[in-house]
Amino acid sequence: MKNERSHSLFTRAKDLIPGGVNSPVRAFKSVGGEPFFAQRAEGAHLFDVDGNRYIDYVGSWGPMIAGHAHPQVLDAVARTMRDGLSFGVPNALEVTMAEAITSIVPSCEMVRMVNSGTEATLSAIRVARGATGRNRIVKFEGCYHGHGDSFLVKAGSGVMTLGLPNSPGVPAALADLTLTLPYNDFDAATKLFDEAGSDIAGLIIEPIVGNANCILPRAGYLQHLRELCTRHGALLIFDEVMTGFRVALGGAQALYGITPDLSTFGKIIGGGMPVGAYGGRRDLMAQVAPSGPIYQAGTLSGNPVAMAAGLATLDLIRTPGFHAALEHSTHALCDGLEAAARDAGIAFTTTRVPGMFGLYFREGPVETFEDAKASDPARFNRFFHAMLERGVYLAPSAFEAGFVSSAHGEAEIAQTVAAAREAFAIIRN
Repeated sequence: MKNERSHSLFTRAKDLIPGGVNSPVRAFKSVGGEPFFAQRAEGAHLFDVDGNRYIDYVGSWGPMIAGHAHPQVLDAVARTMRDGLSFGVPNALEVTMAEAITSIVPSCEMVRMVNSGTEATLSAIRVARGATGRNRIVKFEGCYHGHGDSFLVKAGSGVMTLGLPNSPGVPAALADLTLTLPYNDFDAATKLFDEAGSDIAGLIIEPIVGNANCILPRAGYLQHLRELCTRHGALLIFDEVMTGFRVALGGAQALYGITPDLSTFGKIIGGGMPVGAYGGRRDLMAQVAPSGPIYQAGTLSGNPVAMAAGLATLDLIRTPGFHAALEHSTHALCDGLEAAARDAGIAFTTTRVPGMFGLYFREGPVETFEDAKASDPARFNRFFHAMLERGVYLAPSAFEAGFVSSAHGEAEIAQTVAAAREAFAIIRN
């Protein structure tokens, strides 16, 4: 594959941008080599500046659930931007978005728009602390909730990729307020709440872990956390930035039948534009300024262009049968990859929910963060590059989930599995 223009751009970028990228995983440090630079995208495909085409299983890290550059989304953006890009005063589309979110997600009786998933999770934690009068929060090893100070303790995703389990710049006093648990461990959660429950403001969790690849909750685990939080007066916060509107229309909380106190969203509700949101029970959200004393603000929150893109995307995914088709495509992909690995004699397993999957170079099952870390990263890195050479773009880290969109049809799935058969043959030796 040609990469002259991408190489030139990366060389220029490294002199001006830390690591040459504006988000760490993009730098390919985990998998080796240099990143390609995108020129455009359409449907299930990315096209780079050197003219190479890739079947894309990153999807801008989740929001492109209907595929890239969907005409309905682009039309909505074009119509809206003709009236201006930002107003700094309320606009009608943010009200429509709030109506859409609260109608789709019953646990969210009120919602506040922000500009990123990180901003949403930071705000939700502030609400939890302000509403309960407590300071400690609980998070899970391998879960990533953005780069807020409280969250960079035993985090997943890019932090794991770069080998930085705790980040310099996080004050020890703040880190001490963050308690961590192993995901899917019932007894550890019970023990922690028995010891410190009266001090815990909230527990935040990716209900399906998407930042240690893709780990699903054991049967009854999320229900157990709900019961513990209720018993000890702590707030249960679902980080659905990845899973919201993807794994089911109502997100993971709808898929598993759990009612969190607060939820955070992003990705899909922006349709590819920068966006985030947090919402929950009315009595909690009513404490956010200006209704209440818990302060949070943002100049670009509820941006009309982002709202237009997100509303158009939500219209697409509310089409009857959308998630059933997404589930079919995800299973077809994962079943095909597992069969190809089995034929090559390579230890390999997948995890999957509608529109989201994980790849592990080890025998299954994978149910914990320790299981995920036992995957063979060197073999994944070789597989990643072999697939990239064959026009398939996977997340450039063994600790990131993959995403399927409605634009990934039978042809794209078949091409991916065929590429994987060749890639498995290469890395077998």
